[in-house]
Amino acid sequence: MSASILPPEGERLTAGWEPELPSGDTLLRQAVLVHASWPVTVARAAGRPWRSGTTWAGGWIGDRGALTNPVVLTQPLTDPERTLAEVADLLPIHVPYLLISAWPTPDLRPHGLGLVGHPPLMVRFPGPGSQRSASGAEVREVHDADGLALAERVLVEGYPMPELEPLRPGDLLGPAILQADTRVWLAWQDGKPVAVAAAHRHGGVTLVEFVATLPAARGRGAGAAVTWAATLSDPAAAAVLIASDDGRPVYERMGYVALQRWTVWLRPER
Repeated sequence: MSASILPPEGERLTAGWEPELPSGDTLLRQAVLVHASWPVTVARAAGRPWRSGTTWAGGWIGDRGALTNPVVLTQPLTDPERTLAEVADLLPIHVPYLLISAWPTPDLRPHGLGLVGHPPLMVRFPGPGSQRSASGAEVREVHDADGLALAERVLVEGYPMPELEPLRPGDLLGPAILQADTRVWLAWQDGKPVAVAAAHRHGGVTLVEFVATLPAARGRGAGAAVTWAATLSDPAAAAVLIASDDGRPVYERMGYVALQRWTVWLRPER
């Protein structure tokens, strides 16, 4: 009986990661593809080099900062030598990058990368949420270069990413990034921007990115307010993000659930 369920000899079975497969084949595939789309979108908007192929996608967004240049695998890593050589063609040896994989990988330390960890991929399915601003906070969507410059400043100081100083407007968020599928919000308190979040839509899901709050404003709800704005930017779509273990409870209170743990490697700045 068991032999009858086997496919005909020679029939090709999908593994779930072929380039021609629809993005909506699985939620995990959607999460991988929206993460892969993000660095390409950011780099393209800033007029920086990028690449999107069948096995990985990434962008050379900046020369400094461990978090500046994400490289996202779009298939399991079966040939590290070849893939990392391709990445090196985009990102010279002095440029740091994060290698993000939805799958366990071989040990990449012999290739000069260090293991960052296994952060949780989190998802929030469509449903009502609270868009109430914190007391004294107002959430405003960014619509121009001046607003993006403020968003960059909050991101660098709130994350924090001191290695990006001195920060020049457009280093992270070029004005061309503001499109229907990529939006940015700031939370304001006492007339000053104190928190930032971005939303990027691709393949039927929304990626929540660039969430940061200035230290002096933490615990007052500003970060949650902009995160809600990004999460609900498309009420009909699921929202996904990679969280830290420390940040995971914050997102769980918003209705996010951990789907699986991904693998993140870093090639450090040299």
